[in-house]
Amino acid sequence: MTDVQPAVSPNAAAVDAAMGKLVESGDLDRLVSLARVVGGIEDSMSDDIVHRLAGIAADGLDLVDKVSRSGIARALPTIGAMVDNGDIERVAALARLVGGAQDAMSDEIVTRLAGIANDGLALVDRATRDDLGRRLLAMADHVESSGIPASVIEAVKTARAEVAAAPPVKGGIGGLISLMSRKETQEAMQFGMAVLNALRKAK
Repeated sequence: MTDVQPAVSPNAAAVDAAMGKLVESGDLDRLVSLARVVGGIEDSMSDDIVHRLAGIAADGLDLVDKVSRSGIARALPTIGAMVDNGDIERVAALARLVGGAQDAMSDEIVTRLAGIANDGLALVDRATRDDLGRRLLAMADHVESSGIPASVIEAVKTARAEVAAAPPVKGGIGGLISLMSRKETQEAMQFGMAVLNALRKAK
């Protein structure tokens, strides 16, 4: 009587062949190690960690949604150019400067600045109501066109040079008489008296 061998299905034969290849190449050991790592991770994943990971994922998706809706992607080339040419560092330095100024703004300084701003606004209001601004501008135009400022500056420079080159003053009555007897001194006094008389008549 002959023994009947159980029939082997083609799928079982393919599985056996695949398992043999995994054993020969060492991939089966790697799969077992990977399964142990995954199992350890699953064992360590407490409910608290799962909630935290879910919250991080939700925050990440919310951030991506806000970035896409705000259109910040269009500003990325500009931001890149600012990084390349150093403008980002300048903006950061300016922000630090403004922050330091804000920190230094005590109540007393704020009160003083408010008072200065109030006085400035009052001056502007008075100038516009009394037509003072137009008259001041007209006076400034007249003074500029007359050449008086340039003449005064040039006269001061000339006087400084003459005083530096002149010998030291001896003093005394004799020196005063000698100074008063000079033609230039008398002309200067005459000019000064004319200016003073003109100012007195202009009152």
